[in-house]
Amino acid sequence: MAKKNAGDGDTVIVKKYANRRLYNTSTSSYITLEDLAAMVRDNVEFQVLDAKTGEDITHSILTQIIMDEESSGEQMLPVSFLRQLIGMYGNSMQAMMPSYLEAAMVNFRENQGKIREAFEKGISNTPFAKIHETNMAMMRAATDVLMPGTAKRSEKPAAGSNDEIAALRKQMAEMQKKLDELSK
Repeated sequence: MAKKNAGDGDTVIVKKYANRRLYNTSTSSYITLEDLAAMVRDNVEFQVLDAKTGEDITHSILTQIIMDEESSGEQMLPVSFLRQLIGMYGNSMQAMMPSYLEAAMVNFRENQGKIREAFEKGISNTPFAKIHETNMAMMRAATDVLMPGTAKRSEKPAAGSNDEIAALRKQMAEMQKKLDELSK
């Protein structure tokens, strides 16, 4: 399969036909969901279009790939996360979740080297420990704001994280205020 990188500026168009077959228009060949997953891992930009209607169905295809990965391999998404995610549908903060999750993933990817190093060393006093502490404070604050009453109150924050949580709560309140203003 010929590959195009996102840096080429071209987006590969994949058409999905009624018979559930996927057709890569750049290589003029049929491909599978596994091929699309490989394209994601190789940072190949693509868009999946319904062949009949022309509708962009990339989101549902990527969701299907995640479902296939979760059911056939080692599960990455914990049940508690999935429950909280489902609970966000219909919530007033639903619109904020995509950008929040995207930012969290970008942060994780940027710190991936530090995270790997920390796990290899097995030392809790590493840069990863501080990153983890900050991420956990962000998640607790976001959970408190987005889904009041669902955060585990028995978890005690690390020393010094109360200030971080207060700052994050303030940021989340400001974001909510802006969203409320935009929705008027």
